[in-house]
Amino acid sequence: MTVAAGDIEDSDITSPEFKANPFPLFAQLRAERPVCRATLPDKSPIWLVTRYDDVNMVLKDERFAKNRYAAMTPEQIRKLPWVPPMFRPLERNMLDLGPPDHTRLRALVQKAFSSRLVEHMRDRMQSLADELLGRHSGRHEIDLIRDYALPLPLTIITEILGVPTGDRDKFQKWSKLIVSANPHTLRLVSTRPGGRFRKWSKLIVTVNQFKVPLGFFPAVWNLNRYLRGFFKVRRADPRDDLTTALLQAEEAGEMLSEDELLGMIFLLLIAGHETTVNLISGGTLALLQHPDQMEKLRGDPSLINLAVEELLRYSAPVFMTTERFAREDLIIRGATIRRGEIVFGVIGSANRDETVFEDPDALDITRENNRHLAFGYGTHFCLGAPLARLQTQIAINTLLQRAPNLHLNASSESLRWRRSLILRGLDALPLGL
Repeated sequence: MTVAAGDIEDSDITSPEFKANPFPLFAQLRAERPVCRATLPDKSPIWLVTRYDDVNMVLKDERFAKNRYAAMTPEQIRKLPWVPPMFRPLERNMLDLGPPDHTRLRALVQKAFSSRLVEHMRDRMQSLADELLGRHSGRHEIDLIRDYALPLPLTIITEILGVPTGDRDKFQKWSKLIVSANPHTLRLVSTRPGGRFRKWSKLIVTVNQFKVPLGFFPAVWNLNRYLRGFFKVRRADPRDDLTTALLQAEEAGEMLSEDELLGMIFLLLIAGHETTVNLISGGTLALLQHPDQMEKLRGDPSLINLAVEELLRYSAPVFMTTERFAREDLIIRGATIRRGEIVFGVIGSANRDETVFEDPDALDITRENNRHLAFGYGTHFCLGAPLARLQTQIAINTLLQRAPNLHLNASSESLRWRRSLILRGLDALPLGL
């Protein structure tokens, strides 16, 4: 799918066809329209910021709020859609809040994802990677996502949270369905003015501004109900896991409310593995499409740290920032953005900015000083970055060493990318072993 820069307003930038190769369009936008308007499938207008310096600015400038209520006028707030009670905890996660709430919530959880503590999980990650690939020993093909890239990080995050082994299958089922909808920037609207829902079948949900299957609702409901019950169990029977730590955590005399705890667990569950799934699968595809780089890494596994940083930059597992809201009228590159309007920084474009990266469209696993923005920047820098990095390092090196004849079992053109605004990931990746 080829889109001209002048047609971006009318293009579906969430579509699988667009996500297959969005990079030429954004190179054109960086040159001609670095800050431009676009329209989401539900006709909502947004701003896209495409140059590295500008995306970096959006990530850290206090004129852009994460919490819409801190930016919008009272009139704009009154026009926001009604959110049913069971979804309200999702609005109390630190991804969608600014200081001081974000600062307090982040302080309660960030220690669990420090580089030092994550490194202690190395042996478990390695044994799990070996186990997952070992299950397919003797087979000629696998779906890398279903069989490896998804179960590895999802198992790790459920273990960190302390989900009992017997519950993990249903936990993963609900999570997979929720993740399939990419529940960032949740917005709910009713088919009837006034905001009341008459039947599940009448419900329209927009997640990342496009419709999702009704199965999303039972998954959120069931996971919500499960977690509330799980919290009761952990309060009565504390364990050495992150859920217990959050239940007992105290920072500056404050503990998490029930809604904040639900929002935190939802966020950790989704963010705790989704980027890693896309990075392992998209990174593997990039290596297969650049066999010289794949063989270089296979021949020298010590390059894996540099390689993962380059795969983060090149494959764009997180393609855009989550939404920001302008706190005031401001002008960027000649474009006037009004208070309360939605702004997205295009990370996948910033990470290929030719003014920052030499030969940006080339994959170079030995690239030094790789200042990519894949994990964000500033206050909302991804606290799970050490976990995602280590899991990907182990996953890719293990795959390359155990599968010397690894190859793509489909044409690159036939691969289907998932519909999403924020993320860039494959539906499946069939590989020959």
